[in-house]
Amino acid sequence: MEHINIEIKTRSNDQDAIRKILSSKNAEFKGADHQIDTYFKINFGRLKLREGKIENHLIHYQREDKEGPKRSDVILFESDPKSSLKEILTKALGVLVVVDKKREIYFIDNVKFHIDIVENLGTFVEIEAIDNDGNIGKDKLLEQCQFFLDLFNISQEDLIPVSYSDLLLQK
Repeated sequence: MEHINIEIKTRSNDQDAIRKILSSKNAEFKGADHQIDTYFKINFGRLKLREGKIENHLIHYQREDKEGPKRSDVILFESDPKSSLKEILTKALGVLVVVDKKREIYFIDNVKFHIDIVENLGTFVEIEAIDNDGNIGKDKLLEQCQFFLDLFNISQEDLIPVSYSDLLLQK
């Protein structure tokens, strides 16, 4: 399944405040997950295998690295955690980095929220406005992200321009 995201990643020192705001907006809590994202060495974009209890996908994406809202072109393949997919990809491509995180997942309509604790990095919040069928458009997705950025009172200096994998590789 291919879709477009506009996403924001930010450091968060007050995840309880974010939870309270999401609750006040009647966000749907999908659950808490322990996710292992294994990034593979590739020449174009990023390829990761996400293993969790809630989400299990092979994900290829291309995203600009910049602060604030950024567009991602994403292709998802739902994977079977019992398959040999990870072993095949590891042998064929090699592992670049592994991201280990505890994640709470919430939704308000087409906007997905992650409250993350990432091993060796700290605490974060992600906002993803998702256009699964091409009917919403980039401007509306940007507007949705900005609304929640303002609602969560997130400052510009807390925005993260890169992925967790990049932050770990920079360490």
